[in-house]
Amino acid sequence: MRALLGESEFEAYEACLEKRARSALRLNTMKVSTDQWEAESPFTMRRVPWISNGYYYDDTDAPSKHPYYYAGLYYLQEPSAMTPANLLPIEPGDRVLDLCAAPGGKSTELAAKLNGTGILIANDISATRAKALLKNLEVFGASNILVISEDPAQLATRFEGYFDKILVDAPCSGEGMFRKQPAIIKNWEQYGTEYYNNLQKMILPKAVSMLRPGGMLLYSTCTFSPLEDEETVEYVLKQCPDMELVPVIPSDKASDYEGYGFMTGRPDWMSEPNEEVVRCARLFPHRLEGEGHFVALFRKKEDAPSYGRTDSFRGFCKPSEVPEELRDLLSSLKMKNNRLDPSRLVIRDERVYAMPEDMPATNGLRVLRSGWYLGDAKKGRFEPSQAFAMGLSAEEYPNVWSIPVDDPRVVRYLKCETLEAPDECPEGNVLICADRYPLGFARVKSGSFKNRYLPGWRMM
Repeated sequence: MRALLGESEFEAYEACLEKRARSALRLNTMKVSTDQWEAESPFTMRRVPWISNGYYYDDTDAPSKHPYYYAGLYYLQEPSAMTPANLLPIEPGDRVLDLCAAPGGKSTELAAKLNGTGILIANDISATRAKALLKNLEVFGASNILVISEDPAQLATRFEGYFDKILVDAPCSGEGMFRKQPAIIKNWEQYGTEYYNNLQKMILPKAVSMLRPGGMLLYSTCTFSPLEDEETVEYVLKQCPDMELVPVIPSDKASDYEGYGFMTGRPDWMSEPNEEVVRCARLFPHRLEGEGHFVALFRKKEDAPSYGRTDSFRGFCKPSEVPEELRDLLSSLKMKNNRLDPSRLVIRDERVYAMPEDMPATNGLRVLRSGWYLGDAKKGRFEPSQAFAMGLSAEEYPNVWSIPVDDPRVVRYLKCETLEAPDECPEGNVLICADRYPLGFARVKSGSFKNRYLPGWRMM
């Protein structure tokens, strides 16, 4: 680091390692606007300057224990780690892949930017980590998802030229996170940087093959290693001639990001300097209030070979197969933008899913979740799921009980305790909300309250 930064800047870097890492949250813009949040937030906050929906919070606050966290209003995320998903230019209706997605910090932002349109395929090769990814997406209320656990090479055989946008937050040596997570140092000592560089070189060409002509791929790491950063970018440009490097920071905002503390990519840190890497960006903890990161944005040239799309999903239910109770519920919903299409329902082992319009075929893939899990159809009845609750707004569901967020009953509900239903609480499946933000379901009958909050998610 001394050799890279030079003596004077190294001193600033070394000194910053003795300071505490900053805590931050990223707002879920599918559920709450920044203006609304700033008016209602229970925390002491200030903006992360380069993230429009990112906020530093005071260490005296405990946002992970607040009901709003369980309502999916925000994701706790290190400030610099918010950058990759923020800088990938997602458009409504895009087909998006997060290739190394767990635990879901970046996937949740990609889902928010899609806002129910297109499809987000979130993948992690570790099935265990992919379970955490799925939970975070469902807490956020993402409905247009396919969550899978596959090797990138396997995905490349299925999705050649399919995606509009791809995020590769690659496995790396983690040098930029040493201050926040000192345990990573042991991993770095064991594997070094070459081990991860080889992984990156295996993953990225597979990702490139899944990108359509004109599509964009954002590559990011949380390391300072030029071998894993600029040198890996150079590897992609040489191995994949259809790819070109574009400025990750729009030219009209370059001075703003420089003011935030961003550094351009460094050709002088490469074994064979390539001036194009100045289009990349580096984040250092001594220059801004965040940890270390590197981001690069590629575009596949428009004249690159085009491939046919993968097969579309088939096997939707016939209307007669949908339980009457569910049909009645669907007809009573007031869904925004018609985002729940009754003609795209699937029932598997009594579980009901609503598929996004652009869902691809999933046969042969290790799937953790395809589409929006609505609930279970059992003996003609319908029991709505936790994922269904989190993807709704209070305005969309017919039976709602909204409790003030500071009412002790909110915490009791989140702990899966039994509550007494008030006289005004409607019977049937009721959407329980904190300040109109959905938390989950309860079933109310004759004043009896059955708490249906998912036990595995309960507040401890």
